[in-house]
Amino acid sequence: MRQTTTNRSINLVAVAALAIAAGGFAAQSARADDRAFKLSGSYTADLAGTVSGGLAKRGRVLDDLQVFGDLDLDKAVGWKGASAHFELLNNSGAMPNDDAGTLQGVDNIEVTRQRARLFEAWVEQGFGDKASIRAGLYDLNSEFYANDSAGLLLAPAFGIGSELAATGPNGPSIFPSTALAVRVRWTPNDHVYAQAAALNANAGVLGDPGGVKTSFDNGLLLIAEAGWQGRGKVAFGTWRYTDKQDDIRFLAPSGDPAPATAQGAYVLLERHLTGDVDVRKTTAFARLGVSDGDTTAFRGGWQAGVLVEHVFESRPDSAFSIGVNQVFLSGKYRDNAIDAGLGLRRSESAIEVTYSDKIGPVTIQPDLQYVKDPGADGGVGHALVAILRVGVEF
Repeated sequence: MRQTTTNRSINLVAVAALAIAAGGFAAQSARADDRAFKLSGSYTADLAGTVSGGLAKRGRVLDDLQVFGDLDLDKAVGWKGASAHFELLNNSGAMPNDDAGTLQGVDNIEVTRQRARLFEAWVEQGFGDKASIRAGLYDLNSEFYANDSAGLLLAPAFGIGSELAATGPNGPSIFPSTALAVRVRWTPNDHVYAQAAALNANAGVLGDPGGVKTSFDNGLLLIAEAGWQGRGKVAFGTWRYTDKQDDIRFLAPSGDPAPATAQGAYVLLERHLTGDVDVRKTTAFARLGVSDGDTTAFRGGWQAGVLVEHVFESRPDSAFSIGVNQVFLSGKYRDNAIDAGLGLRRSESAIEVTYSDKIGPVTIQPDLQYVKDPGADGGVGHALVAILRVGVEF
């Protein structure tokens, strides 16, 4: 049965690849303003260093290369209402959090395995303008548990809550490794939406050890989110793994970790403070997430902040953001630390300030982060981390 599932998955990947290739050939003969296939990308390089506190003081260089392909299947092959998308990802360089010593990280392009990956590859079918279904390798955080106004901040905690990011055998289907998934979305009007997804609990893509995970031996991650959008956003989400996970403290009679249900919920808030203005458009955001606290180190956390776009009238690409976050350790994780002779605090908190602007085609973004009690360890000095991000899109 597993071999059959694998073959089917390989066939699906082959079909998607052929469809994308067909779109590429179609694009060659199409008018420049009516292309079926569009290719784009970006390159980002960070110089990051712990200036004071933390575990060590030094500079680190890391980078991120992304190549995107988008195919209109209607224009390419006459498949009405359908589109395809892929993203190739390559990350290299050092790991600045080895010096900062935080629980949640300080740079959202840092990875533990430096390599090239097929990050996303999916096909979407639309049903009018009110519903769609998407299937393939899919980034959960591209549509779930996301505040657009937090996107300028570099700390990973502002991308997705750590209480969800730390789950699963290889993390959930987020950067840098996604999973096979099916997502459905319904938008009955311009303001209301509801969406749900079922994802392989074991993330893995081409470029990871073992490649794309097709067995579903670890079950599924199920997630649902519904909300309202207008001059802001209010949304609620919940997630749960279908298979039990290992309890981080309690043992079964056999001596193995006791099985526990990994689950959680979150709320997202966003508000435009200045209305529709061209200069200094300001948006505030806040969110809160909680989890079972039995299967990961994190019981929950919160993030909040403000984004100001077009800060200076003469600089249309200028943007400023400030954000604060705090993550809470689960009682079981702290008890394990006590057993090991460590006394951890209940939480780790941080504040981040960043500014971004363009000089020609190049984006320059200096960033400062101050992390209180890195690793929730009171014996480690509060860390001041400086990052300079340089990026270009093509």
